Amino acid sequence: MPVPESHEFFIDPRRCIGCNACVQACTECDTHKGHAMIQLDYVDRGASPQTVPVVCMHCDSPTCAEVCPADAIKRTGDGVVQTARKPRCIGCNNCVLACPFGVPKMSTGMNLMMKCDMCYDRTSIGKKPMCASVCPSQALFFGTREEMARLRPASRVLNVFRFGNQTITTRVNMLVPGQAFVESLDVLSALHEPAAGNDAAENVLLDGMEAPHAG
Repeated sequence: MPVPESHEFFIDPRRCIGCNACVQACTECDTHKGHAMIQLDYVDRGASPQTVPVVCMHCDSPTCAEVCPADAIKRTGDGVVQTARKPRCIGCNNCVLACPFGVPKMSTGMNLMMKCDMCYDRTSIGKKPMCASVCPSQALFFGTREEMARLRPASRVLNVFRFGNQTITTRVNMLVPGQAFVESLDVLSALHEPAAGNDAAENVLLDGMEAPHAG
């Protein structure tokens, strides 16, 4: 059975409390063989303890599949990008390097690319992904847009991302503040913002150095 079109995956980074319940639950999915296909990243570890869950965004035009020379990565008709198929994956790392969201990970032990497949064995029979079923703060949510609008009336759903001149549409949605007018998230714009870590490094390098004397 396909994943119902009415049911979508939503991520609200503002609600993530860094408990790791999603990571632990992911390892218990029947098809993951004890491996977590989700990761928890810090937004800016030097400045804040804020974390964000990172799952496959299930792109409409998945770069990981497009660069795979062995045709090991498939996107199902219902928009879910599957993890690499073991008989075909040659462990070349092309997908790892190409994914703009930094999602696929190479398992060196199995020589196999592994990533979130939206718990396809569960979602294709009407169940929620493991991570969304245990998230205590509902930073990860699987349901309909109507449910999400009722639960988060002050938020908007966004699934269009820009990486420079490249625009990517995904099956997974991010939640952004509703009052902000945002058509798409410019992911690379964050690279130009000052980070606390950069400031600290500059201070250390300049500490004790005297300003050059004029003349």
